[in-house]
Parts: sequence; structure tokens; C-alpha cells
Amino acid sequence: MKTKTLKADKVNVITLGCSKNLVDSENLITQLKGSDIDVVHDSNEDANIIVVNTCGFIDLAKEESVNTILEYADLKQAGRIDKLYATGCLTQRYKDDLEEQIPEVDAWFGTLELPALLAKFDVDYKHDLIGERIPMTPQHYAYLKISEGCNRTCSFCAIPLMRGKHVSRTIDDLVKEAKNLARMGVKEIMLIAQELTYYGLDIYKKRELPRLLHALADVEGIEWIRLHYAYPSKFPEEIFDAIAERKEVCNYLDMPLQHANNDVLERMRRQVTREETTALVKLAREKVPGITMRTTMLVGYPGETEEEFQDLCDFVEEMRFDRLGVFQYSHEENTIAHDVVDDVPAEVKAERANRLMDIQREISLEKNQAKIGQTFRVLFDRKEGEFFIGRTEGDSVEVDNEVLVKAKDNYVRLGDFAEVKIIDAEEYDLYGEVV
Repeated sequence: MKTKTLKADKVNVITLGCSKNLVDSENLITQLKGSDIDVVHDSNEDANIIVVNTCGFIDLAKEESVNTILEYADLKQAGRIDKLYATGCLTQRYKDDLEEQIPEVDAWFGTLELPALLAKFDVDYKHDLIGERIPMTPQHYAYLKISEGCNRTCSFCAIPLMRGKHVSRTIDDLVKEAKNLARMGVKEIMLIAQELTYYGLDIYKKRELPRLLHALADVEGIEWIRLHYAYPSKFPEEIFDAIAERKEVCNYLDMPLQHANNDVLERMRRQVTREETTALVKLAREKVPGITMRTTMLVGYPGETEEEFQDLCDFVEEMRFDRLGVFQYSHEENTIAHDVVDDVPAEVKAERANRLMDIQREISLEKNQAKIGQTFRVLFDRKEGEFFIGRTEGDSVEVDNEVLVKAKDNYVRLGDFAEVKIIDAEEYDLYGEVV
């Protein structure tokens, strides 16, 4: 690619948003490196070409994406970079508006336009690099995106507008990628998708996540397989069997539930009731004793009354989830919910989110304190200050608990497993010593 600079081009890919966006950036970087283009990720190094991979999920994410683009647009105006490209979810939804408002961006690309983006670098998409993705995560773990898009019709969600309909990848392709990751030293793979349980319906005409789990568990070198983003409606019970049968599949399930009041669930078009959800959680704990269950809830949905919110609080106290996150409702254009009035004030949304997290904080503290004296297998991610920091089988990267051991008293190798006895606990952290 030719630009005004006399120096060789250097590309910096900036990733915003979720792990799915990170995988997209990794695929872009792999393609560029495959054509001998100098490329870095989220780097402070000088680069004359910037690619911003945007997020358009909720208002705060959209604001961060726009501000990041504007920051680099200023650098381009100042002559400090030569080219600026934007891709990802935000550009998929708002490309026409953004082109008019930020003319400094040289080109805008949607979520499925990687070949067109590569053409700006005068390179072709290399099909032989499929499955050869270079992770930007630490060497010992990586995300594995098993499908793209979503066929669900949740009234509040804009993901189908940004990612399109559900498209599964084949088991053969996913196993090939997992084997490549294992050869690179990856020990933990986290399966991600907009909707895990839908996997296989489009290409195999049946839900095939259990078969995929068995195939991935057979890959030598992969010791932990973690499940993120499973939908509760029509949940395939065979998934629990695969978790229980294969030691490589973590006793862990991330299943966003969003709410527990039946009227709110119906308005959200979640296609599931509180009673069905309760039965599913109980079945999970029965089939997989000790399973760690993570969920997320959405507060402040249009029309949510204090009584409906209290139903949610009661449900959280009853179910005692191991991990729980809370989102405040964001009024998204072109979603079904956008046709109704966003009538829950922002301060009420924030107050409800805080109340729900206060409940979960107590649950988390009790569950963590119950771990004192127990020994867990811990995978160590990094060293920070005076501590080595790792995770148990029940903890995913960035969103869950961490295990801290004092570096001066314990020796561990980053990226390795160690047996750790828990000696103290806080709401979201465990402290231990290597056995």
C-alpha cells in the first residue's frame, strides 16, 4: 500500500468491545501478517495506519468507539498518521451517518467485510489462513468463535442488526483451529458466539454443541474448554452430559438470563419463563455437581415496575448464582423495544443495578468464604505487584474471580497450572498458597 510517508507502513489495530471483536481483530492481523505487512495490536508504537474495530452494543460502548475514532482523526489532521479505517459493529449500524460526520476516516467497513478491508492494503483474503489465527491474548488461552450472528428476536438487542443471521462454523474447521492453538501453547479455549446452543442447526440441521465439545476435548494439549453465552430457551440438556463426561470441559456455564419476572420476559421476547429457567438451573446443578453458573441481568427495561424488579431480586437471592453481571437498559434504534417509551429514568436504572449487585456481592462473599481451606487447580495468567494472579476452573478471564498468591512466598510459572490452597477470601478475590 502506498502512502505519503517514505517509511515502511506499520498498522496498529485498535480493538474495542467484546471477545468476539477481539477474534475479528486477530483474524485481520493474521491476514495482514500473512502478506508480510507490519502490524501490531493496541500498541503505543508509532504506526502510520490505524484500524479501529468498533463496538456498537450499548450507548457507553458506542460513545467510546466514536471518541476513539475522533482521537485518531485529530492525529490524521495533524499529519501524525497517514490512513484511518474503521470497522466492526458500530460502522455496520451507522456507516452512512459516520461517513458524513467524520470525513477524516478513509473508509468504513461492516462486520463481515474483511476482504474489502484487506483490499485497502492491496492484499487478497487468504483462505489457507483459516484456522491459523494468531491470538493477541496471553499464550496459554484463546477465544474460539464457533458461529456468527443470531436468529433470536430479543426486543432489546441490536446484535442481529450488526452481526446478521446465525452461521455456524463446521466442526472440522473448529477442531483444526483448536489444534493450531494447542501447538502454539494454548491450554484453555473459551467458546464464544452470540448464541452457543444454536450451534449446528443451520449446517447439521440439529443442535450439535455436545458433539463439538467431545471433538474439541479430544484435541491434545487443550486442558480447559469454557462455555460463554448460552441461551436458556430450549436449552439442549445433552450439553450438561458433555460437561459432566469430559474433564476437559470446565464445570462452568455462562448463561445470560436478563430477567426473572414473566411479564418483563414476555415483553423482552425471551421465549422462556421464570419457572422454566428455575428448572434449568436446578437441572444443571443436578447433572453437573459443583458447576459454576454465570449470568447477566438487564434492569430498567421499558415499563419495569418496582414490583417486577423485586421479582428479579428475589430470584437472584433464590438461585444464588456464582457470578452475576448487570446491564442498564439502553434504548437502541431499530430494535423492537425502541417502539415503546424508555420510561425508566436513568437514576432509577442505576439505583436498581446497584441494589442487584449489592445482593450478588453478599452471595459472592459467602460462596468465596466457603472455599477457605479448600484446594483448587489454578491457571496463572500474570504477575501484578507482589502477587501472581490466576483463575480456577470456575473463573473466566476478566469477568470472574481471581486467585492471588504472594510472589515472595510462592513460585509459579505464568501459563501453568498449580494446586492452590485458599487461605482468605473477599467478594471477588481469593487468596491462596501453592501446595
